[in-house]
Amino acid sequence: MNTKILASITAVCTLLAGGPALAHHSGAMFDRTKQVTLTGTVKDWQWTNPHTWLILVAPNDKGEVVTWNLEGQSPQVQRGRGWSRAVLKAGDKVTVTMFPLRDGAQGGSIASVLTVDGKTYR
Repeated sequence: MNTKILASITAVCTLLAGGPALAHHSGAMFDRTKQVTLTGTVKDWQWTNPHTWLILVAPNDKGEVVTWNLEGQSPQVQRGRGWSRAVLKAGDKVTVTMFPLRDGAQGGSIASVLTVDGKTYR
């Protein structure tokens, strides 16, 4: 009987502990019904866990040059799709398609990156 109670308590604790992890991976802040395309210059390419980050300098819809913070998948996921730490470097000219932040801030989730040599990374 005690084993069943202990197993039940362990199962409940495990499920409760998983909640924050699932919340972290929510994409609710991105508007997946819209895609925005930006052409600009790589300021920084951060190949880090849990997400990669592309910092891009590009004009906004008013023509003002601004810094965009674009979130990518984890390095492990991106490596499986052909990405690497060396794919982008500061100064590279790229065209990025992204899902924008819902709040209108200069950021989003990377859908694809087109480099000047014609290679597309998704």
